[in-house]
Amino acid sequence: MVAGTTGILNMEPKADIALIGLAVMGQNLILNMNDHGFIVVAYNRTVAKVDEFIANEAKGTNVIGAHSIPEMVALLKRPRRVMMLVKAGAAVDEFIEQLLPHLEPGDIIIDGGNSLFTDTIRRTKYVESKGLLYVGTGVSGGEEGARHGPSIMPGGSPAAWPHVKDIFQTISAKVEDGTPCCDWVGENGAGHYVKMVHNGIEYGDMQVIGEAYELLKTGLGMTPDEMGAVFAEWNKGELDSFLIEITSHIMTFKDADGQPLIDKILDAAGQKGTGKWTVESSMDLGIPITLMAEAVYARCVSALKDERVQAAKKLKGPAEDFHRPRQIIQGS
Repeated sequence: MVAGTTGILNMEPKADIALIGLAVMGQNLILNMNDHGFIVVAYNRTVAKVDEFIANEAKGTNVIGAHSIPEMVALLKRPRRVMMLVKAGAAVDEFIEQLLPHLEPGDIIIDGGNSLFTDTIRRTKYVESKGLLYVGTGVSGGEEGARHGPSIMPGGSPAAWPHVKDIFQTISAKVEDGTPCCDWVGENGAGHYVKMVHNGIEYGDMQVIGEAYELLKTGLGMTPDEMGAVFAEWNKGELDSFLIEITSHIMTFKDADGQPLIDKILDAAGQKGTGKWTVESSMDLGIPITLMAEAVYARCVSALKDERVQAAKKLKGPAEDFHRPRQIIQGS
């Protein structure tokens, strides 16, 4: 039941942080915070999702559901910390405008999405002009990382760091000596810039994996199971890559009919923009990052599926004439 105005005013501010956006990443980050003893207020633009989350994934936890922004804010200890995990772009600006009338000087707005760093620079200046503090932070590790320990890259208003440091470093992943995979990156859009470059590097990693797959499949004629074994073997050494690990798993994963799922996946990759932004920034700075640039262009080409099908009818490409003893690749 949505609280009335009087009820909201009388609410006890007992929550450490609020999180807006209950997609899988948001839900997992909330549950991670709850596991570490932080009280979190959950809010979503579609409020029915709040009740659904509280009744299911967050059942039995200390997570509090809010049905409005005023209710959410009223539940927060000062300085209030509100984190958004929403789609980059206009949605971030819209939520900032909705939050500002309900917050006060010293409160902190946090953008945990993949925002363009220049947008974060603009938003930091704007929010600070209202007397509040702003943090733009990269959150890396996907759904699993959000649930059990992501890498977190915060930047923005330096005065905000002491108020978010404990939460962020507690819930983040840790290296072997216990050092948290989270520290203050710098002012303005520094946090989102680091996350952008991180994603650009990942574009390059995935392109290399894609090309290795093509060589194994087309050049050596390996089956998906054989390729899965090769990727798994490669990952036993110092490579030790999460991307290689999940590649080995998808190679051997079977669809409901028992056939390899990899053979049914459309060869068309999408992109959310971070890789492209990294390449654009490199051009502005005059710093070549050719692997990442080619990875972005490869995704662009892959997305032109209809054009590639038509072109393939006229352009057959080189004959497959790649012969290398399979045992060299497999290390047997």
